[in-house]
Amino acid sequence: MRILLFLLLSCLSASVFAAQPAPAELEPLPPPPVFDAGPDTGNPEDETPVTITKEAGQTVEEYRANGKVYMIKITPKHGVPYYLVDDQGDGKFVRQESLDSGFRPPRWVIRRF
Repeated sequence: MRILLFLLLSCLSASVFAAQPAPAELEPLPPPPVFDAGPDTGNPEDETPVTITKEAGQTVEEYRANGKVYMIKITPKHGVPYYLVDDQGDGKFVRQESLDSGFRPPRWVIRRF
């Protein structure tokens, strides 16, 4: 027990003696620059175009990318919304209850011929 107490006190005293005061000739750091959010370009190409249509008893939202509809969200007046998703890009939509259906590998378009 005495050895443990001796080791604890020696560690604490060593850390106190190791601490050195800061030199007096140091200047304080300047404050960081303030960045504004930047100008809003308002570029419609940056945003995903969404067309919202209210039909009899339901709301239909069409999501487009590169001029093609890739997803449709249908929200019935009474019930749970569901999605129609074009997985293959061939215009055939598949119904999905939610957008989290598991793993999908990225399919980026690198070049079109």
